[in-house]
Amino acid sequence: MIVGAGFAGYRAARTLSRLTRDKADITLLNPTDYFLYLPLLPQVAAGILEPRRVTVSLSGTLPRVRLVLGEADAIDLDEHTVHYTGPEGDGGVLDFDRLILAAGSVNKLLPIPGVAEHAHGFRGLPEALYLRDHVTRQVELAAAADPENCSARCTFVVVGAGYTGTEVAAQGQLFTDSQVRKQPLRSGMRPRWLLLDIADRVLPELDERLSRTADRVLRQRGVDVRMGTSVKEATPSGVLLTDGEFVSTRTVVWCVGVRPDPLAESLGLPMERGRLLVDPHLQVPGRPELFAAGDGAAVPDLEKPGQYTPMTAQHAWRQGKAVAHSVAASLGMGERRPYRHRDKGFAVDLGGVKAAANPFGIPLSGVAAGAVTRGYHLAAMPGNRVRVAADWLLDAVLPRQAVQLGLVREWSVPLDTASPELARVPGGPEKRVEKKGENGPVEKKGDKEPVEKKGDKEPVEKKGEKAAEKREEGAEEQPEEDRLEAGPRAGPRTDGSGESAVGETATVPLGVDAVTGSRGGEPAKSQPGGEPAKSQPGGEPAKNQPGGEPAKNQPGGEPAKGPAPGPVRHPGAGAAEPPGRVPHPDAVEAMESKRFGASAHLRRPGAAGPASRADSGEEVVPPDVLQDPDAAKHPEPPGPVQRPHPPAGRGSPATTRGGHPKPPAGPSGTPAEGDS
Repeated sequence: MIVGAGFAGYRAARTLSRLTRDKADITLLNPTDYFLYLPLLPQVAAGILEPRRVTVSLSGTLPRVRLVLGEADAIDLDEHTVHYTGPEGDGGVLDFDRLILAAGSVNKLLPIPGVAEHAHGFRGLPEALYLRDHVTRQVELAAAADPENCSARCTFVVVGAGYTGTEVAAQGQLFTDSQVRKQPLRSGMRPRWLLLDIADRVLPELDERLSRTADRVLRQRGVDVRMGTSVKEATPSGVLLTDGEFVSTRTVVWCVGVRPDPLAESLGLPMERGRLLVDPHLQVPGRPELFAAGDGAAVPDLEKPGQYTPMTAQHAWRQGKAVAHSVAASLGMGERRPYRHRDKGFAVDLGGVKAAANPFGIPLSGVAAGAVTRGYHLAAMPGNRVRVAADWLLDAVLPRQAVQLGLVREWSVPLDTASPELARVPGGPEKRVEKKGENGPVEKKGDKEPVEKKGDKEPVEKKGEKAAEKREEGAEEQPEEDRLEAGPRAGPRTDGSGESAVGETATVPLGVDAVTGSRGGEPAKSQPGGEPAKSQPGGEPAKNQPGGEPAKNQPGGEPAKGPAPGPVRHPGAGAAEPPGRVPHPDAVEAMESKRFGASAHLRRPGAAGPASRADSGEEVVPPDVLQDPDAAKHPEPPGPVQRPHPPAGRGSPATTRGGHPKPPAGPSGTPAEGDS
């Protein structure tokens, strides 16, 4: 079994499948179904490469390896089992004879106030996608902001001048410059990128000549490089630097470094700064069944006695091959080899045609270094080489697309996470989210009762609800499909006299709240938090809608039972209709055919009519006027929510487009005065 499909885990799985040739069962446990080529991640954030270009399918490139999607939670070395949690919250246990730990690393945190809340890392694909959208959005908002806000939104702070931070700042400056080239900001303003590090030079882990080259390119491009300076505190409006300066910004990218995945710490074995100690054959001493490679393993550096190999992709990729040979040798196939690697050079992509590289110790810069860097990446990638080369070619001849898709939200990519390759979802991976509306309840797998969300309150009992329940005592309860699924839907109308009028509202069954359309305080099916209405997208079609059963009062449906209800009059209406007022056609139809299946009237508190509370001596509270939020979009004032549709699905001469009944026309062809 192999835990993790990073550089070490992916290479180990591929090499083992070739060495064993179906003589061993290989299982790969990983949260995602792809291998991520991290060195090209800054180009995804800068809009050069599409996200899938830097991913390689595990099932497509490892045909003899069983892929299990999930995150390892605990390892029992005595029982030879690994407990994991799947992407939908379902857990499982996997057995093993040999175990390779290659879980990789996560963002390194420092005890700096506000960093965990206001900064974002750069270790996974979700973080790169978020940064791409966020930078685009800030530039777009800055174009319409006042000078102070424009400056803050166009200031981007990158903390850490190592491999990742240097490339992010270099690519980011080019990306924002291309965005404002055709849509300039306010006079004298341009995007500003700051690169901070407590070290005395850029790329402190590399040769000084590479550092000087990278520093020169960044400064020529306009990046504000500040060495010996870092962040003292982060706030929502900016960062306070260690030199006392406060920089107003909305973007803080945390590239300080990485730390080993905390999974290895739970084993209780000897560690070296969070990394599991192994021998030169990448085997854990005293545990013949346990191996480790990559960032989570402290591998002795045979080229530098007394030191351990650094946490780089180059070492992880080569350690994956070495640990595969060691595992195969423990199964009686081949011989194990000690890990030994001598660096052949480094390459740092600085965007465009510029880079800094020293292949085989030869320092290069400019176009030559750029060609070597991209050639190295194409050779090192285990797949997608043609697609990556095609994107590079298109970027050279076409402008970049500065579009924010909004696929990854800010709260879904926290800095303090053990899984940077996964975007956080509501409820966490241990829960199965089932939405029943826009803000529906979150349910655990197998739960029947919805889990109350934080901040939810008990349903508030509407005024007059108890009185309505008393009035409906003894009445026959109507079937669920006959109940009205939404409240009144009527828009305001201004007649010729300039007075505002409210249209007729639909009668609702007893026990159903007149505002929400729900019974007993439960959310209506068309309201947030409830089940979608049958006439709404995602719900079961209503019986009077195309695709559903005909309503009981429609042709082909079951005839309605009981007396027909009368219309509920709007607030302020008298006991009788004004002379000459033409009733709304839907109100007439409701009175004649018991359209909604109610056996009696339920009026909102204060509504006039035979069942008004004013007749019983109770205090009458005028209700809020319900208006159609989309009234301005309708060519005519809307009527009740549910409208009859012709059986064939097309409007008749007496209906508008979509099957809505036309209001009676006045003498001049306009809607009659009483229509709404």
